[in-house]
Amino acid sequence: MEVLLNLGFIILARVTDVSLSTIRVLMLMRGKRVTAASLGFFEVTIYLLALGRVVQHLDDPLKIVAYGLGFSLGTILGGVIEEHLAIGYTLVQVIPKNRCGELIRRLRAENFGVTVLEGQGRSGPRSILNITLRRKNLPRLLACVDELDPIAFVTIYDARKTKGGYSLGDKKK
Repeated sequence: MEVLLNLGFIILARVTDVSLSTIRVLMLMRGKRVTAASLGFFEVTIYLLALGRVVQHLDDPLKIVAYGLGFSLGTILGGVIEEHLAIGYTLVQVIPKNRCGELIRRLRAENFGVTVLEGQGRSGPRSILNITLRRKNLPRLLACVDELDPIAFVTIYDARKTKGGYSLGDKKK
């Protein structure tokens, strides 16, 4: 029973510290240094506890496997948490193929700030729609685009910081 508890602790500790690592890096990239530093404290403390249990018994392959498994599961869980939190902003560029005017009106009716630029494509002039929004609103934006123009060309960029501009789709009418 003690062996299973030890292996479980190692896996759980690694899942926790790797997930915290993912969130810490996200916070740092979003300019939240104090939050990142706080998460880093817990991350490294948990990491050292797990590592200590493995290093003391390098001749035990089960502990090494548990350590690696915890890392892998923590990577997956950290990614899931990051997607769920959807912290920050994103810039979406849409080049519609069809129903451009209708798409612009619909996006604005959904309270997305849309800036329209004119570009030149292979087959002639094209409108380029730039929309900056909170990451959590991205699925709603993409649903609108897919509904009106499923073959539109869409590029999604990470926006580290934003300043000024429209309310970024925060409010829905």
